[in-house]
Amino acid sequence: MYTGLVSTPFGRRSMTLALVKGQLSVAKLKANKRVDKWKVFRDISETRERLGLQDRALAVLDALLTFYPDNELDTARGLVVFPSNAQLSLRAHGMAGTTLRRHLGALVEAGLIQRRDSPNGKRYAHRDRDGEIEQAYGFDLSPLAARSAELAQLAQDVVAERVRFRRVKEALTICRRDVRKLITAAIEEGASGNWEAAEDAYFGILDRLPRYATREQAESTLDEMVLLRDEVLNQLELQAKAENTAGNAIQNGRHIQSSKPESIYEFEPSSEKEQGEKLESESEPIRRGQVSEQRSLEQIKAFPLGMVLRACPQISDYGPAGKIDHWRELMSAAVTVRSMLGVSPSAYEEACGAMGPENAAVAMACILERSSMINSAGGYLRDLTKRAERGEFSLGPMLMALLKNNGAGGRLAG
Repeated sequence: MYTGLVSTPFGRRSMTLALVKGQLSVAKLKANKRVDKWKVFRDISETRERLGLQDRALAVLDALLTFYPDNELDTARGLVVFPSNAQLSLRAHGMAGTTLRRHLGALVEAGLIQRRDSPNGKRYAHRDRDGEIEQAYGFDLSPLAARSAELAQLAQDVVAERVRFRRVKEALTICRRDVRKLITAAIEEGASGNWEAAEDAYFGILDRLPRYATREQAESTLDEMVLLRDEVLNQLELQAKAENTAGNAIQNGRHIQSSKPESIYEFEPSSEKEQGEKLESESEPIRRGQVSEQRSLEQIKAFPLGMVLRACPQISDYGPAGKIDHWRELMSAAVTVRSMLGVSPSAYEEACGAMGPENAAVAMACILERSSMINSAGGYLRDLTKRAERGEFSLGPMLMALLKNNGAGGRLAG
């Protein structure tokens, strides 16, 4: 039996199941619900893009709301307004008729208003002897009351997302400035290092950032820029420590030959010619002391966990419930991967001693990611450990390579 809960549109406008569903949901609305119509309108304005509406559609909705006399939408009184197109166009700042009809249709499709068409398609109302409206044909504003809580929550999510995006962009701006000025200072003051490669990496990161980036793309770029900044700072810090060590040695009457620092973007160690000539055999005890002192000073910097997981996504499969949220979970997963790849406990223990437990876990994650290209994971890890002991290895280039090889947008490694 027909209950009057659903109204089909007049003329050639078609009916859809989505419109039926929306009208039925409004029909279930409590009869005594009251909401502030302008608060609902502000929430819709915040969520306009998610609702697929243009700004002119908001102007039409604003005009419709002005035809409802009260500030509160009261479902007990009926929420149908019935202005003519001429009246509605006037309150919508002179909007053209075709444009007006298009945006009215958009509001209906978005589920914010409903059509209550008369038999002849005109908009009017029947009144009783006291002037009260008994039946009205026009646009029903009930969906605004029905969805008020949903729209308020959606508006809060949009505002929170906007704040988060703004903070990511601020952090990226600061990080870009840091990297640019650090590299410039290093070049101008003649610091040792391959700063041209650092500049290339800097511009490469920016080139991969779209002009109209999403928050996820901005966060991904920020992670890469933070990694680059850490690499530059590591290189400058190592050079400063090496200069201090050389100065102390001169004051103690010892002569220690320094070597050219390693490029921050070279994964393989430099040749002997680039590193400097080896010390004479009689100076070997002094060299060993220098290496030991350098190892005590140099601690490979830990990188952001999110960056590591994007560069090495496979390690997450070995975490609790197939994901990794904390460093301790990464280190636990690395132990599992070590056993799976056949790396001996002693080799992993040596890596922890040389790099630190967190960075050793990162190294295992990188090895897992490149396992198809590595014949012996244990031998490879021991080689990395020896390089770390000599100050010839940093995790940064390895992570950068994995990030770049697998793309920079969304999930950077896959």
